[in-house]
Amino acid sequence: MSKVQVGIVQMSCTANKHENLQKAIARIKDAAAKGAQIVCLQELFTSLYFCDVEDHDNFLLAEAIPGPSTDELSKVAAELGVVIIASLFEKRAQGLYHNTTAVIDADGAYLGKYRKMHIPDDPGFYEKFYFTPGDLGYKVFKTKFATIGVLICWDQWYPEAARITALMGAEILFYPTAIGWATTQDETTNIEQYNAWQTIQRSHAVANGVHVVSVNRVGEEAGVKFWGGSFFANPFGTVIHQTTHDQEEVIVQELDLNKTDYYRTHWPFLRDRRIDSYQPITKRLLDEE
Repeated sequence: MSKVQVGIVQMSCTANKHENLQKAIARIKDAAAKGAQIVCLQELFTSLYFCDVEDHDNFLLAEAIPGPSTDELSKVAAELGVVIIASLFEKRAQGLYHNTTAVIDADGAYLGKYRKMHIPDDPGFYEKFYFTPGDLGYKVFKTKFATIGVLICWDQWYPEAARITALMGAEILFYPTAIGWATTQDETTNIEQYNAWQTIQRSHAVANGVHVVSVNRVGEEAGVKFWGGSFFANPFGTVIHQTTHDQEEVIVQELDLNKTDYYRTHWPFLRDRRIDSYQPITKRLLDEE
């Protein structure tokens, strides 16, 4: 398909997992009613962003993938005929957990999962306490409407992840996200941080000639104001639509996948890559011969 209708759900969450899931399902139905064919939910949408503290009780929020949430979302996908991108806390085994996104096709079929590769550990974002780094590598999913790549939040800052996923054939890069500002922070810093976050993702669109869709949450949780600002960027990095910083929103945007070939032939970055010169990128730092 040359054109696809993509929906995003930007919402706030509570401590009630069931309520969050039902709220997300209602928003998916809203997006489908607006014509969405692919719907992406924000990172860890079934709970509050629990990584603000290191608390062993939070492991109780995790579930198998496939599991209860994907089973319910599969029914919704089949009912509505939409693809669903769902970010969940995965319990892989006792003592082994991942930050994982499941992809469900428009007929309700579970297509697979991507496990977050880059795991942050910062004040208020103690993800290394909970999540084992992904071991499935980068992934693309051939859905009914498009071949998509999924990366998650902290992956946003790494051009290598976007490049590899694009080289695997992704026509759209999706980034389920949970990122915000400290409530004690000044407005100038807030603006600078948001602009950096959006700019790096827009650069992935430009460098790879693909659409980028980034979906963040809103609401204030434990001293963090999640900054929303979800957006769509075309293959030249132009922001097609950006949401508010503080409101729940369901947005459906048409993406023209033919633009990939147009931009890649007019600005042929992939053609001119010097892959013979990139071996040093596999080193942590080039401080020794």
